[in-house]
Amino acid sequence: MPAKPGPRFDEMSRQWCDLAERRLVYYAGLYQSGRWRRYYTPQGFAQRIIDVMKAVTIWRGLAGRAPASDKNDLRPAA
Repeated sequence: MPAKPGPRFDEMSRQWCDLAERRLVYYAGLYQSGRWRRYYTPQGFAQRIIDVMKAVTIWRGLAGRAPASDKNDLRPAA
């Protein structure tokens, strides 16, 4: 078993990290516009945001990325 993941795993983890970050941008947009109220209860939306933030943290760790303070270059996932 190799000690270091191969290039294919690195690329996949970066792609999944990008998707998780786009998803976070999407939910931030929902919050800022107030549209989240149409789809979620306050508790449900808070839980969804927590889940999305956990996913971003995990994928950033797997992709070897440091947490970014501002990702304006990302497009929404949906």
